[in-house]
Order: sequence, then structure tokens, then C-alpha cells
Amino acid sequence: MSGSPLLAELIDALRCLPGVGAKSAQRMAFHLLERDRSGAQRLSAKLTEAMQRIGNCTRCRTFSETPLCALCANSGRDRQLLCVVESPVDQLAVEQATGYRGQYFVLLGRLSPIDGVGPRELGLDLLAARLAEGEISELIIATNPTIEGEATAHLLNQIAAQASVRATRLAHGVPLGGELEFIDRGTLAHAFGSRHTL
Repeated sequence: MSGSPLLAELIDALRCLPGVGAKSAQRMAFHLLERDRSGAQRLSAKLTEAMQRIGNCTRCRTFSETPLCALCANSGRDRQLLCVVESPVDQLAVEQATGYRGQYFVLLGRLSPIDGVGPRELGLDLLAARLAEGEISELIIATNPTIEGEATAHLLNQIAAQASVRATRLAHGVPLGGELEFIDRGTLAHAFGSRHTL
């Protein structure tokens, strides 16, 4: 935008959001400036407040405004079950879609040496220390079924074995209601190889 450097900077700043390209960012900026300046002010204030006040839980590493998040502080949760997920959004998905009542550990990523993400960045030392406490009887590995997610799951399994904790992995395969002819080859091959007795 040759007429307004600040508008160009706003558009560029909006591009930090996932899935937002140049055109989407431009539409958002124009919408806020033309039709919803009060909404933009509110958004700006909440973004600033969130960036200053939201940190990570010291126990599970999810987003939290307090040192211990609400789930970790809840004495009604099953302390023998620990579900490991890649991100807070994965934790939310498990929490909303299942009846799971155990604890969580959020990796905030997955192993990716090319991106500089190793065991230390994932907090695996904290996880190992938590397993060493002896309270956890099952480690539920709920990483995504990607190459990096599988590598992460393999390392998590090794950490659980060192602590003599049973490790389980989420099932992968044919989705409920899916038809075999429409399922991709990789998913079908994995489902076929992981079949079990009825």
C-alpha cells in the first residue's frame, strides 16, 4: 500500500496467523478499519493482555494464566493416567471428544531435528521426572500420525519403558463410517497391519 505504510504493516502483521495470506490479511485489515474499529480495539487489548498473562502450566505445559492449570489442580482427575499430546489444541480435542479423566502432558511440538526441535524443546526431561515419581501407571501416547509424530511416539515409548510405565498408542486406521474404496493407501495399509481379534 503505497499510500499508507502503517496499513501495509498491519496487513503484514495479520499474515502471522495460520492460513492467512496476503489477500485474506488485506480483507481483514480493511474490514477492521472500515466497519469495526471498536472490535479492532477490543482485539488489540485482548491480544496484548493474553501475550502478557498467558504462560505455561509448570506440570503439564499447557497454556495457563496460573502456575498450575485447572486440569492439573483438579483433584478429581485420575493421576495414574497421563496422556501426551503435541499441542494445547490436541488436548482440547481429546477433552471434548472423549470421556478421558486423567492428566495430560503437552509437548508443544514434535521431534523435528531439521527445525531444531529435540527432546529438550519438548520438555521430555520434565516428562521423565514426572514418570519417575511412580504415580503414573499408563502413558497414553496421542501424537499425530505423521512421520515426526511417529518418531516422537517411539521416543516416548522408550522413556516410559525406562520408568517401567505401560505405554499405549491411540489406534489409527479406517474412520468410523468410512468406505474402504475411498480411504488413502497409507491409512488402509496401517489399519490392515494393525488389525486385531474380535
